[in-house]
Amino acid sequence: MIGCVSQAQFLDNLQDSVLEMAVNRGRFELNCPVAIGFVLSWKVVQPALQRPVVGGIQRAEYAVAVTGCDRKAAYVVVCPEEGDGCFAAQSRNS
Repeated sequence: MIGCVSQAQFLDNLQDSVLEMAVNRGRFELNCPVAIGFVLSWKVVQPALQRPVVGGIQRAEYAVAVTGCDRKAAYVVVCPEEGDGCFAAQSRNS
């Protein structure tokens, strides 16, 4: 559980905004305003450090593919458990 929602609900709630974020970045990087995207995978990642006094934040991690104009890119979008501050990391374009 994350807050008052299950991990599945947490991931589902973020999916639309994550996809939009990755597609917007892909459209810019690929210079392709008609690029489309789809989520390849998603999971909740546990903090690397979990101790009674010090701990990290759970985060959602999505792998998103963006394709268009005969090019493609793959992004990993990471969102902290609060859902704010998501970012699209790691791009491999071809």
